Amino acid sequence: MKAVICGAGIAGLACAQRLDTLGWDVVVLEKAPGPRAQGYMIDFFGPGYDAAEDMGVLPALLDVSYRVEEAAYRDARGRRRAGLSYERFADALDGRLFSIMRPDLERALRAHLRPGVELRYGTGPRAVDDTPDGVRVTLTDGTALDADLLVGADGIHSTVRELVFGPEDRFLRYLGFHTAAYLFTDPGLRDAVAGRFNLTDTAGRQMGFYGLRDGRVAAFTVHRTPDPSLPADPRAAVRRAYAGLGWITPRALDLCPPSDEVYYDQVAQVTMDRWSHGRTVLLGDACYAVSLLAGQGASLAVAGAHVLARHLERAASVPAALDGYERAWHPVTVGKQRVARNAARWFLPGSPWELLLRRIALRATALPGVDRYVATALVGKPTTVVPRP
Repeated sequence: MKAVICGAGIAGLACAQRLDTLGWDVVVLEKAPGPRAQGYMIDFFGPGYDAAEDMGVLPALLDVSYRVEEAAYRDARGRRRAGLSYERFADALDGRLFSIMRPDLERALRAHLRPGVELRYGTGPRAVDDTPDGVRVTLTDGTALDADLLVGADGIHSTVRELVFGPEDRFLRYLGFHTAAYLFTDPGLRDAVAGRFNLTDTAGRQMGFYGLRDGRVAAFTVHRTPDPSLPADPRAAVRRAYAGLGWITPRALDLCPPSDEVYYDQVAQVTMDRWSHGRTVLLGDACYAVSLLAGQGASLAVAGAHVLARHLERAASVPAALDGYERAWHPVTVGKQRVARNAARWFLPGSPWELLLRRIALRATALPGVDRYVATALVGKPTTVVPRP
């Protein structure tokens, strides 16, 4: 059996590893010329943690992870106004939580692939011809691949989804935010933010910082805007949107790198009734993007790949496997998307009043039992679709 996977991100790499383990011939296509260096710090927990453990990649992820003491919210003078203890949060998740830079997560997944997996950069799908017996993928370089399965794991702006299911605007739900992430070097700022995920305690717009082990600082931004259109110059847009926040933000904005080194996108979800058509199936953000508001996109990408592979292993046919994957995994992702939408006002308050309420709620997490309640509210109910090893 042969699979063509479009997208060499988290979902695509995890799927490639699982299918290769099952004996499939796997080709991974990525339109970018090489691995993406941009990305932000993510918290990895939930079903993806269980899946990574079962895949055998968990030790490698833990090796490059970070120990975060807390998420600390700071005012314009750098004073801590509120915070969320990661230790308490981890306790509420039975300790199955770590923080990791997105590029490091992808690097570990790539390293976990066996030599037989073919990884092609600089090309992607131009046309898809699906038949009952297989699928032909015509590539942008003019060549074509015949396979038993095409997996669209090419992100929220998926080309596979557009070719097979229709235009993006039919499935994208804009949530009213833009986000950006970049890296810069400043030893003084790095020491000031080390060990904690430091965020501005602000309404409507927010910057976050974390000190990396290589001496650099990871910056993360999110702001509210009714316009989903992306700017032509991400660097200029970031410097304009976050000017005047105080504390260390002026220096961080001065050190923002050129636009081609800045990750910038809208915050959105993808909602679809069906994820498969014939021998083509979608995976990860391409079909169930939960958005950064849920904090579980990477986890759900790895877990979804695990669920898909398990059904391909056990079902009598590829179409039956795709149907089983959807029936098992679709309800889980719908629930996570709902939690993310409900948490939007607390993720980034839209007014000073909501900002005050968030401070009160975060301070209450120090009370016995409240930390577990808050953790459940933030991540939603646990799922047993991916059993713990």
